[in-house]
Amino acid sequence: MTLADHTVEDLLRELAPRVLGVLARRFGDFATAEDAVQEALLAASRQWPVDGLPDHPRGWLTQVAYRRMIELVRAETARRDREDRAARRAGDDRRTAPAADEPVTGDRDDTLVLLFLCCHPSLTTPSAIALTLRAVGGLSTAEIARAFLVPEATMAQRISRAKQRIRDSGLPFRLPEPADRQARLAAVLHVLYLIFTEGHTASLGDDLRRVDLCEEAIRLAREMHRLLPGDSEVAGLLALMLLTDARAAARSGPSGELIPLAEQDRSRWDAAAIAEGTALVTDAMTRGPVGPYQLQAAVAALHDEAQSAAATDWPQILALYGVLERLTGSPVVALNRAVATAMVHGPTAGLDKLAAVATDPRLADSHRLDAARAHLHEMAGNHDAAATHYRAAAARTTSRPEQEYLLTRAARLLHSR
Repeated sequence: MTLADHTVEDLLRELAPRVLGVLARRFGDFATAEDAVQEALLAASRQWPVDGLPDHPRGWLTQVAYRRMIELVRAETARRDREDRAARRAGDDRRTAPAADEPVTGDRDDTLVLLFLCCHPSLTTPSAIALTLRAVGGLSTAEIARAFLVPEATMAQRISRAKQRIRDSGLPFRLPEPADRQARLAAVLHVLYLIFTEGHTASLGDDLRRVDLCEEAIRLAREMHRLLPGDSEVAGLLALMLLTDARAAARSGPSGELIPLAEQDRSRWDAAAIAEGTALVTDAMTRGPVGPYQLQAAVAALHDEAQSAAATDWPQILALYGVLERLTGSPVVALNRAVATAMVHGPTAGLDKLAAVATDPRLADSHRLDAARAHLHEMAGNHDAAATHYRAAAARTTSRPEQEYLLTRAARLLHSR
């Protein structure tokens, strides 16, 4: 294998969860194993570009991580005077690292176990996201901190607390029991969905999109689909990501300005991603049961398959949002359904729907309600009201591109009077 076959970064992200799985399973200490693997990844990122890829990259990483793990375990046991108990638990075979050129015993892939562990319900959502990106995604603490615009020290503390909580919980390194597995799977998919959502439309800062988060979310969703090919919601989530990300190139202008869906140059959409996503969701919905991610993917497919904004099948989208709202009770889905109502039955009907959603406390701090109202008032020709709501939405959003788009829209309406 040579550097021409893979970039070092891509290869390390692919190997990281597999090496971590080996150490966590054999030593029974996720937190320390994760630290050891991170140091092995750092060593590889420095050496491989200079020396070239080893013959067995996974074995090389496993050997380096093993050695560091042994050092960490021995230091810990010496500090706490638990050498005898640790030796009984670990066994003599764990004190010797495998040779770098020794094939990895078996081909067990613990990525799915790691995902379940990182997304355990005892963790807060921000902690689960951070731990997933580091342990399964192979991102460094600095990379994760940059993605979420927080200091590296803050992100390091968040990851450390998450690992400590897992350690204190005494969770075994194995898949959850069948009775608990579906609920835990929902938590894993939710975390991956949030990672992608933050990447697709960054909630903070000057960039509309964070490419690294989008790519990592799609990679992890592909991995989930590989591990659970028969799960229709896993397929639905991957399809949703692909169909949404397919429009990425057309979502912003030369200066990074936001371009709304109706005004995008559809020739710039990724036809291969659309075809793959459409095939995934079509197959998933024939197998069922139909869940929220499949329904959202079906909506995205209808948008992507339309040759123009005017050709969009809004009645079908409205029907899908109706099912999705009944299934989830989400106020954001209710907003989207109101917009779809306006596209089918006119802006007045859509505004009536929005009035029913406006009292939901979950929208109290969101800019989405004002943005939707502005759009529908603009459709109805109520330019003053539309401009007022565009400005209100701009004041609430923390995304610079969204804010500039909303203010530009308001100014354009007022200028046209």
